[in-house]
Amino acid sequence: MSLAYQSLGEGQDLLYLPGGVSNVDVMWEGVSYARLLRRLADFSRLIVMDRRGTGCSDRFSPNEVAPLEVGVDDAIAVLDDVSSERAAVFAFEEPTFIAAMLAAARPDRISHLILLDPAPAWVRDDEISWEWTRRRWDEQIAFFRETWGRPTVLASDSERVIPSIEGNQTEIEWLARFQRLTQSPGVAAAETRRNCDIDIRGVLGSIHIPTLILHRIDDAIVDIRSPRYVADHIEGALFVEIPGADHIPFWENTLELAGEIEQFLTGVRLAPETDLVLATVLFTDIVGSTEKQAAMGDHEWKRLVEHHHSIVRESLSRYRGVENDTAGDGFFATFDGPARAIRCAQEVAGRLREIGLEIRAGVHIGECEWIDTKVAGLAVTIGARISAMAGASEILVSQTVKDLVAGSGLAFEDAGEHELKGVPDRWHLYRVIESAEAA
Repeated sequence: MSLAYQSLGEGQDLLYLPGGVSNVDVMWEGVSYARLLRRLADFSRLIVMDRRGTGCSDRFSPNEVAPLEVGVDDAIAVLDDVSSERAAVFAFEEPTFIAAMLAAARPDRISHLILLDPAPAWVRDDEISWEWTRRRWDEQIAFFRETWGRPTVLASDSERVIPSIEGNQTEIEWLARFQRLTQSPGVAAAETRRNCDIDIRGVLGSIHIPTLILHRIDDAIVDIRSPRYVADHIEGALFVEIPGADHIPFWENTLELAGEIEQFLTGVRLAPETDLVLATVLFTDIVGSTEKQAAMGDHEWKRLVEHHHSIVRESLSRYRGVENDTAGDGFFATFDGPARAIRCAQEVAGRLREIGLEIRAGVHIGECEWIDTKVAGLAVTIGARISAMAGASEILVSQTVKDLVAGSGLAFEDAGEHELKGVPDRWHLYRVIESAEAA
């Protein structure tokens, strides 16, 4: 059996056991996931492994799913191969079972235990009455068989598994590819069925190493009583709630998650990292939305806004835009090029006019600051202020944008110089007058 792992950074050894999707190559393709891994490696020697049967480790058929103790042996084998005498272990989803067994059975090799949203068992009984029933898990297993590796949600009765990427087709399709390169649908179903038979309640009282239990406050999949139960049954365990609603922790508040782990392991916590990147920002919102809502009534207005959101998100996907925020009837998105942002805005405006809606839009390009997974900075403020100055079905852009799209087939007319609220200097703006062309 060949096991795939990577090691990076310096400091205390930290063995990371990824959850249901795991591939030590593909995980680096996700911007937020890579940021989380690099942040963990800032204060540790991070050891990331694909468990047996997943990712770049040797695969197997659905009837060869390994028992829990084999996962424990494999983790020790990886630690041996990197000459780690004693490591902390961090896990979420099904590898929390392996991590708990490691902590209980091999305290000579495991110094700290860190679990994100663990459960004592996955199937309901009288003591853990909030967990899913066996029938509900059978439905989920069937759902995995049908949808694993497709760009869809990950639970058959919920669309809030990963709220931070809803509508972001690029991230959704990447996650689907990540699933396909983790394991086959049959193996995903077989592993889930095996995990439904695991119960670690008898193990928790045998864990006597420092333990941190983390829970995302608004996780719609994990009932808070599960991680609390685990924390309550491990001697001296620390229970910490962290902000966020994503069940899978690759995207939302990754630096907050890493910060809690750093503080637990080292006693200190560095300030959040920021990354600077040149990005095009696009802001849109519906013109006269308050009046339209009053005339239509709440129910019909809600349906129209949902249609609006669907149109905007389809265009963002077409022009490689990334949805950063949605507030009411407004969108904030970023693009890797200004021409795509303008054409996206034109397409959205044209399609919305067909259903009786008009938007205003503003486009600017500048250096933005990545804080965790959020884009911020003066360039974002400028984009929002430009959008606010636009009229109905009007797209205004900064001179920087106009100067960078020469040769794109787009045309502009002078909209004059303006003061932008809260922004220094006067800004020369231009109005887009050319129809959208194919990207």
